[in-house]
Amino acid sequence: MIQVENLVKRYGGHVAVDGMSFTVEEGKIYGFLGPNGAGKTTTMNVMTGYIAADGGSVVIDGHDILKEAIAAKACIGYLPEVPPLYPDMTVREFLLFAAELKKVPKAERKERVAALEERLSLSDMSRRLIKNLSKGYKQRVGLAQALVGNPKVLILDEPMVGLDPKQIIEMRDLIKGLAGEHTVILSSHILSEISAVCDHILIISKGRLAASGSPEELQKMMQGTAELAVTVIGERGQAEAVLEQMEEIEQYMFENGSEEGSILIHIETKEDTDIRKSLSVALAGAGMPILSMHRSEKSLEDIFLELTENEETPEEEEESGEEETDESNL
Repeated sequence: MIQVENLVKRYGGHVAVDGMSFTVEEGKIYGFLGPNGAGKTTTMNVMTGYIAADGGSVVIDGHDILKEAIAAKACIGYLPEVPPLYPDMTVREFLLFAAELKKVPKAERKERVAALEERLSLSDMSRRLIKNLSKGYKQRVGLAQALVGNPKVLILDEPMVGLDPKQIIEMRDLIKGLAGEHTVILSSHILSEISAVCDHILIISKGRLAASGSPEELQKMMQGTAELAVTVIGERGQAEAVLEQMEEIEQYMFENGSEEGSILIHIETKEDTDIRKSLSVALAGAGMPILSMHRSEKSLEDIFLELTENEETPEEEEESGEEETDESNL
């Protein structure tokens, strides 16, 4: 559905996006995850045709965003971080206006807007001025304008920012319901938002793609050796005799246990190897009762921090790309 190749965007001497390439499959939810200033919004702005790239290409459903801009943009619904709303319009007036801009046939506009209001729980707000709505309802109106043209691709920049916990849950459910019907790309610097919604995660660091995969694939990719911390009753010599017989063990180290007569063993095993069951049997057979056994694994938080460590927020991107938004985003 979307093919991004060697994308480059500069702001003066600062490279905001540095040779980024990735593919987005149809009907799935993709998440851009990265610290503030990593290049997420700039990448989205280039993908929507809002700003031009300095290098590389973006192809949306077979249409190059530069060479076939009108056809490519017709496939996209875009919700910027700050929704491009007209505060002195009512919700219904604004969505009808957005439908006209998206070239929805006149005979279909009222029906399509009413259906969107029902789907996004905006029916009771349709006659209210947008300036009088809460942040959560303004986000819903922004999402409705992105959907009114029935786009194949929906691009959402920080859609949960500023929402309260209840509104965040509601927005997550709305986005999940769009999968299959639309291809969805959303950005966030908050891991829990991405992992709760997305099928595939793209971790962006310093304008580059640091990692890509499902949450499970990212954990597996970064896991490396597994570690076990085992506390047993017995002597180190007994434990060594057991551990030396297990080929899956890479190395081990002993410490004194917290309880009298106990030892703490730190064990590293080969990748994708779980020896807890066989180790328990072997230690029990040697007459060494197990007091505790803990297997440590890297969480998505650990992976994110490892891939984005020492990330700095570039001022140029914040000033030139991250905060710009106006009604032309419609």
